[in-house]
Amino acid sequence: MTPPAQSPWALLRLISGHVCLHASMAGMRLAAPLWALQQGYGPLAVGSLLSLFSLSQVFLALPAGRFADRHGLRKPVSWAVGASMAGPVVAVLFPSFEALCIAALMMGGATGAAAIALQRHVGRAAADATDLRRVFSWLSIGPAVSNFLGPVCAGLLIDHAGVWSGGQVADAQGFTVAFAFTALLPCLAWWCVRSSQELQRVPQPAGGPASAWPLLRDPMMRRLLLVNWLLSSCWDVHTFVVPVLGHERGFSASVIGTILGAFAVAAAVVRVFLPLMAARLREWAVVTSAMVITAVLFAVYPFMPTPWAMGACSVLLGLTLGTVQPMIMSTLHQITPHALHGQAIALRLMTINLSSVLMPMFFGTAGVVVGVSVVFWTVGALVGLGSHAAFGLRAGTQSGSP
Repeated sequence: MTPPAQSPWALLRLISGHVCLHASMAGMRLAAPLWALQQGYGPLAVGSLLSLFSLSQVFLALPAGRFADRHGLRKPVSWAVGASMAGPVVAVLFPSFEALCIAALMMGGATGAAAIALQRHVGRAAADATDLRRVFSWLSIGPAVSNFLGPVCAGLLIDHAGVWSGGQVADAQGFTVAFAFTALLPCLAWWCVRSSQELQRVPQPAGGPASAWPLLRDPMMRRLLLVNWLLSSCWDVHTFVVPVLGHERGFSASVIGTILGAFAVAAAVVRVFLPLMAARLREWAVVTSAMVITAVLFAVYPFMPTPWAMGACSVLLGLTLGTVQPMIMSTLHQITPHALHGQAIALRLMTINLSSVLMPMFFGTAGVVVGVSVVFWTVGALVGLGSHAAFGLRAGTQSGSP
């Protein structure tokens, strides 16, 4: 019998649910900082607000991983859907910086918990290493598509919803409608996931669930986490710097959202082709190449003066970084025990989100002191230097069964 996650329709439902849930957070990640900038808050406050989308994931990731290891898919996702709806509802009812901070905490934690359950479910259903690369490439299309739909739809609503009701571009009504839009998407996510079949549970060791912390003693796991942290920082800096640069240059919310959306579309497009090439790809080679190319693009990005030029760099960056997550997840499942898959995914998520909490605040501080261009160049240099660690992942992957 074909595993549930391997069925094309079952996988399509999981991808659709992931799109809706992640698009909710992605839309809020655009709307919230633009609202804060419009109200007069500076780069440091915006960076702190963006960091809250990751803060709750730092503390909830491992408990969410253990919860997924015990309960499977549907129960964790149902809790995540509820929290993702509640966050933007708070922002609609009480539009303030404090309310947006609460929404960021709730939506970030919920999206992370759902991602752990979805990735664990798909990874456990894979037959071998090639299948791992294929199914994670398909699943990774979800965040890429949602990073287009969320910001673009939110940006359009911010600019036009107020005008439709007789107001002005980017007025309070526009932001309220955008927040409400992000509250409705999780309902669609639950409709997609609720009929998915659970996989057979993995027997837990005697004496209770095993801990993921001993995995950190494995040099390959530490190398993987370092590489993943460096590359995830690239997503964070792009999400932070583009709205700030666009605001400084007078771009509208729609234009800024489209630039971010172009990045997401490019990441989604490249992930569509990855499953077709899964048998010929090697995780370490893809990740190493991506780090070198990203370093080059970050070096030239701040010199792009127009929306079209920034959009072109955004597309190239999306094509490059879009290849990374499926390779990272495939490697992770190959180097960790089945009983710890949920917690291993959570450990990865906790590590990168701890960075995502601290890095936007660093970006905001650095943006005030030395300018946002220096942030791009610094992160690009670190990624280029880290490509040596990615090359070392070749010892932990294989072309056959995991």
